[in-house]
Amino acid sequence: MQIDDIDRRILASLIENARASYAEIGARVGLSAPAVKRRVDRLRADGAITGYRAQVSPAALGWTTEAFVEIFCAGGTSAAQIRASVSRHPEAVACYTVSGEPDALVHLRARDITHLERTLERLRADRMIVQTKTSIVLSRLIDSL
Repeated sequence: MQIDDIDRRILASLIENARASYAEIGARVGLSAPAVKRRVDRLRADGAITGYRAQVSPAALGWTTEAFVEIFCAGGTSAAQIRASVSRHPEAVACYTVSGEPDALVHLRARDITHLERTLERLRADRMIVQTKTSIVLSRLIDSL
């Protein structure tokens, strides 16, 4: 996959506003709308663009409590097993394998502390998870995604 400076500027425009028209993007990068479309199609085909999504305010869903949970697993637990376990919980919005002591870091969203506590209890019920360490988010200082 080869990406040039114009492709990078197109990607930056899409990151900023995925609903921008090809004409709007073209005006920003100095190309015609059909030329932008061809490049976007190529970027999608090459895997540089993996999809589009709506960013919904968690507050609109009523899920205003969030936490990061370090999970520690029994020996020999694979990343695929962690993914399968964590993905059963709709409150899990992201999960990462990490370096250091924990096996993974899970980002949870919940309606309130009670909902978060129930979610943690369900997460801990998996026998492969031997310990968790939870940090509740107090405020977001930077949120560029």
